[in-house]
Order: sequence, then structure tokens, then C-alpha cells
Amino acid sequence: MNMAAKILHTEHLSIGYTAKKGKTVIASGLNLNLQEGKLVTLIGANGIGKSTLLRTVTGIQKPLEGNVYLNGKKVTDYHLPELAQNLSIVLTEKLPPSNLTVFELVALGRQPYTNWMGSLAENDIVKIQEAMSLTQITHLAEKKHYEISDGQLQKVLVARALAQDTPLIILDEPTTHLDLVHKVTLFKLLKRLSHETKKCILFSTHDVDLAIQLSDEMIVMTSEKVIQNQPCNLISDGTLNELFKDDSIHFDPEKGKFIIH
Repeated sequence: MNMAAKILHTEHLSIGYTAKKGKTVIASGLNLNLQEGKLVTLIGANGIGKSTLLRTVTGIQKPLEGNVYLNGKKVTDYHLPELAQNLSIVLTEKLPPSNLTVFELVALGRQPYTNWMGSLAENDIVKIQEAMSLTQITHLAEKKHYEISDGQLQKVLVARALAQDTPLIILDEPTTHLDLVHKVTLFKLLKRLSHETKKCILFSTHDVDLAIQLSDEMIVMTSEKVIQNQPCNLISDGTLNELFKDDSIHFDPEKGKFIIH
């Protein structure tokens, strides 16, 4: 494996929760690798622990055991401003009420770099315009964020992460509230961005069929294991058939999709 291309990796990572009664381990022994220029999807049944994994690799939640390394440094050793220059996160939460325009919303991605007054330098504006151009939302610049569709807003949030100019972008279920056309559009956009910008993009999704078709790699979480591999290998080794514990759903390797009985 090309070490120079490795952006984030985990070593013997164990994720879960610590409470008064003890530890609740969701998954353990995780050795994941995220490389530049790759679109990686995280899939698994509801409640399996995808958000916990994302929170742990982004430093929001501490690991139970093991370590997460971002550009060779433990995520837990980063100060917040430095972390924000190496990692950007797009969550599914609703935006707070505001009158921000699309341009102003994307500009928030430059906060890790602006001075204490938050004023934009020429370089910041260039980065914002580049991000809007890459996501094809330049024509929406003056629109208020509440005047655009859910699909357009998702692109705006991706543009904000691009403007933050980090080697790694992590998104938590960005396609949840989108119809099929907008889901496909966003998937294709993320794939194009990862390849064009050489950034690594990791996102969790329930759209398994799309993930199989468009991901460079997938991380599959089941109750027994967590496996990272290319979609074709996950099909051939039967991993995808273990995704749902339900006899009425099975993965058909010939058709490359899930079949409902």
C-alpha cells in the first residue's frame, strides 16, 4: 500500500461507550485505511454503530481502545483549529434559522483560516468560488439557504466542506432526505470530487445498491465484523449477504443487488 496516499488509518480500534456499568463495545480490532482520491462508503443495518464509528474517527468520541491517525498524528492529539484544517464533517442536522445566503454558508468553511474577525482574504474568496464551481452551485450564490431545495442544500454543504480545504471529508448519511435522482446526482458528484481533488471522501449511507455501483471501497459493518474492501470483493466473498439478518432479503451476486422474497 502506498503510505504517502494514506490520509487516515486506525490501529486495533475499539469503538463503543463507557458508562457506570462498564463498557459497551460495538466493534473492535478495526484496522481501516482511507487513502487520497477515493470515495469510501460506510454501510450497515440501522443501529449497528455507523455514527459511533464516524464520531470516533473524527475525534468527537474517544476510542475504547486503539488509535485513529490522521496524517500520521493521533486525532485525539489535534487542537481543534488544526483538526479543522485536516478534516471536515458534514452532518445531517437541520441548519439553525438564519438569513445566510448560499455564498455566506459556503464561506463558513473558511473559518479555520480567517483571522479573529472572520474577514475573508483574497485566497479565501478564491477557495469559496472554486468550491462552488466544483459543486455547480455558483448560480445560487445570492439565494438564501431556505430558498433552495434539499438536493441543492446538500451540494451547498459539500461545497462548504470543500472550501474548508481538508484532505478528508466525512459525511453522515447525506442522501437521507433526497429522492432517487438527487441521490444519484450527489453520489456521482462525490465520486467526481474525490477523483478530481484527490481528497478522500467517506460517507455513511443506506443506499447500498448505489454504494456498490459507485464506491471505490466500502466499509461494511455487521454485528460480527467490520470489513473494508472493494465492492466486487465484498460481493464475491459473501460479506454483503450478511448485511441484513432477515430471511426475506438476500444479496444476488449475479445481479449485484438485494432481492426481496
